[in-house]
Amino acid sequence: MATSTPSLDEYKRALLDLLPAQGCWSDDEYLWLTDHTRLLVEFTDGAIEILSWPTDLHQSVAQFMFMAFHAFVSPRGGTVHFAALRLRIRPGKFREPDVLAVISAKDKRRRNRFWTGADMTLEVVSKDKPERDLVEKRHDYAEGKVPEYWIVNPQTETITVLRLDNDSYVEHGVFSRGQSATSVILPGFAVSVDEVFNVDSPPDDPADMD
Repeated sequence: MATSTPSLDEYKRALLDLLPAQGCWSDDEYLWLTDHTRLLVEFTDGAIEILSWPTDLHQSVAQFMFMAFHAFVSPRGGTVHFAALRLRIRPGKFREPDVLAVISAKDKRRRNRFWTGADMTLEVVSKDKPERDLVEKRHDYAEGKVPEYWIVNPQTETITVLRLDNDSYVEHGVFSRGQSATSVILPGFAVSVDEVFNVDSPPDDPADMD
């Protein structure tokens, strides 16, 4: 029996038929998907969301923050990781923070496939959808009982450090140029806001917008 190679559209439709409908994904199906793709994907109650690809500036700032936390936390027995590592907020909800840490490397919430909790999460605010990191993730990480959440915003050149108070976050501080951002859960840790936003990164090229 003769067969023909399916067209690209037919191939895409076949793939969509094999995948769960939006809103019907299970935790295991989400984990399987993220095991087999390079895309950044988050998950909430049956629905997946594919995140925008990070820019050079985003990665440069996130890398700087990771290295600063790593240099402080690791010698004190903790662990810090850089995206993408899945963090389970609760069953049915997963996020992929830019940086996350636990004070003790022996913390039982550390699992090989994903973590079930963290002592600190950090997001670098994305230019295309800032409300995600400024508002939505604030609720997400509070729901996950993460004691400290850092919001690093290249657009305003500010670092907001939030600490968990009961079930919601309150501001420990909003730090701008000329100041150093500090931590509540890591006494003695401080990072210069100037150094964070002086990272080497190329400017936007208008040609890239086409």
